Amino acid sequence: MQDLVMQIEDLQPGNQYSNEEVRSTFRCSLQSGMNKSNTTNTLVLIINHIKSIYHDRWLDNKVHHIGKGQVGDQTMTRENKTLSESNTNGVRLHLFEVFRTGIYIYRGQVHLYENPYQKEQLDKNGNSRNVWVFPLEFDDHSKPIENSEIEELFQAKFNKAQKLSNEELENKANNLPDILGFREVTTVRNQRNPYVVAYTLRRANGVCELCEQPAPFNRDNGEPYLEVHHVKHLEDGGHDLTENAVALCPNCHRMMHSLNRKSDIDILILANKKKKI
Repeated sequence: MQDLVMQIEDLQPGNQYSNEEVRSTFRCSLQSGMNKSNTTNTLVLIINHIKSIYHDRWLDNKVHHIGKGQVGDQTMTRENKTLSESNTNGVRLHLFEVFRTGIYIYRGQVHLYENPYQKEQLDKNGNSRNVWVFPLEFDDHSKPIENSEIEELFQAKFNKAQKLSNEELENKANNLPDILGFREVTTVRNQRNPYVVAYTLRRANGVCELCEQPAPFNRDNGEPYLEVHHVKHLEDGGHDLTENAVALCPNCHRMMHSLNRKSDIDILILANKKKKI
């Protein structure tokens, strides 16, 4: 047992490990987002950004982690119960993230800093249900993630979003948390909702929603180049929802950030209300 503990303690936040390295270190399977090991008395938490249906909310050194259960209301049983009692049952919590298949980035040891709470979220069949959310905080400050990891993840989800039907896209765009949170990368930054971006660009259909002129050029893939802008900035309390997002040409986008005139804001609010995909 002592060797296993030393093996776990040798893990370095920010380092990458294979499936087999994580599995053999903790002596548990890695089949879900919560994996209990009775041998090492640990609960391995995995945020899989590739295939997970969950939308954990990051708040710098904290993460609001969604419980276990993909269909129907989640219950406070099994791993969810273990996690909820982790401040008193002696089980240690270790958090990993997956951005690429088979590669686990160790984030560190975490603990519950507030009581679990419930909220509504879609299950894997697209039906609304209640999930348990566990507010976790790192025991030590987590290592900032690479900006390339966030950008690569966003692009992968954006590409998937572009393949959805109008109805599916609108549903996903407006059923994620309105603010996905913020994380420390090189600097602290808000996380963008790829479905809101995809929906807004599809709604604009290649035309700037302020000057009403066609996009000035196309991307390499042939898509018109427009930039998504939040009418009310996220840092000012704006929501990352389709009702607060517009597609602008680069010139209008720079102008909005420089001047942000009320007359232009009114035009964008009206355009947003009138146009649908």
